[in-house]
Amino acid sequence: MTAAPRSLTLTVYAPALVGDDGRPLAIVHGMERALPGLRLAWTLSEKGSFLALTHRDEWVAADRTDGGFPFLCNDDESRPVTLTGWENPSGLAVGSPPRFEVHATLPLDAVGIAAAADVLDAIGEGARAVWGHASPSGHGQIVAQQFCRPGDEPHVPPHGLPSLKLPRYNPAPEIPHYLGWLNYWSAPAARAIGFPDPARDAALLSRARRTATSGWVVRLTDAPLDLDNPAHLDALKRAYERFPEIGGRSTH
Repeated sequence: MTAAPRSLTLTVYAPALVGDDGRPLAIVHGMERALPGLRLAWTLSEKGSFLALTHRDEWVAADRTDGGFPFLCNDDESRPVTLTGWENPSGLAVGSPPRFEVHATLPLDAVGIAAAADVLDAIGEGARAVWGHASPSGHGQIVAQQFCRPGDEPHVPPHGLPSLKLPRYNPAPEIPHYLGWLNYWSAPAARAIGFPDPARDAALLSRARRTATSGWVVRLTDAPLDLDNPAHLDALKRAYERFPEIGGRSTH
């Protein structure tokens, strides 16, 4: 069996869908515009074969499976692109309402890497997300080890990264839970963490872009994060030091 190709994982967190919410279709259309040639016109059968969706938009608009929208993909097994969304009953912070999560994958190749910022921007804006990220597959396992659970003392995350509060202990929904390679911060999220500060954020601003709703997409490193690369690990540590609010580490 051949190993699955490495991918970029994109996730954004937004307020839960309500009523006849148009965000799922906005997300699908935005992702297709952001990646030229992409057509998310298939889903997968229980046996893993492609099923063409002749009325894709109507299906997405009508299907609220798990409080989100159903799994979509392209039909290229060599360069798979996927998209789906669901409601998570856990809020983004202490006492906050359920959240809407959107999850996508892109190939970790030159085309996927080049399009990643555009795709994250499109998904974040379409979802009206609070925050989100795009990172190489496997980054989530590192983040999971950063979360400090009751009884974890002393808690020693990998790579010398900081301990983070579990999302259910996050003090405010605008505060991101962690950092990724590309970071989508809505205007409220950017304000909550104090970004940008021109005096301290020159390097980050050189790799950042504004969104249509006055948020930001911020790239930590030119190439996708590789924590075996000392320069990349240092960039991630510096970002955590710069934004102590992220992960609920500071509430001032």
